[in-house]
Amino acid sequence: MSVTDEFLNDIEGHLLLAATRAEGRTAAERVCEPLHWLPRDRREEVERRFEEEYLTLARASWRRTADRAGELREEYEAAYRALRRRLVAAWLLACAAGIGTLALCLAPGTVAG
Repeated sequence: MSVTDEFLNDIEGHLLLAATRAEGRTAAERVCEPLHWLPRDRREEVERRFEEEYLTLARASWRRTADRAGELREEYEAAYRALRRRLVAAWLLACAAGIGTLALCLAPGTVAG
């Protein structure tokens, strides 16, 4: 991965984190909106904790998604390697059969030779 790709990945990560924080803040405000009976400092504390929990859950979800993507990549790479081995074996077998047939046809004492 090039330096530019790493830089772009970092920027994308920061933007994703900022967007998730904003979503968490918005969700916290919606949850706390009907809690008018709470003092302001308590509501802010509930909002802050809700936002933290929202971000924690989002990170856990991202981690599970990344882990699953890694598992799928390994599975597909293994399937691709197996397919490639079978294709190479079939190609080598076809070449050997072709060379064997050609050798028989060109051998002295055969109808073609």
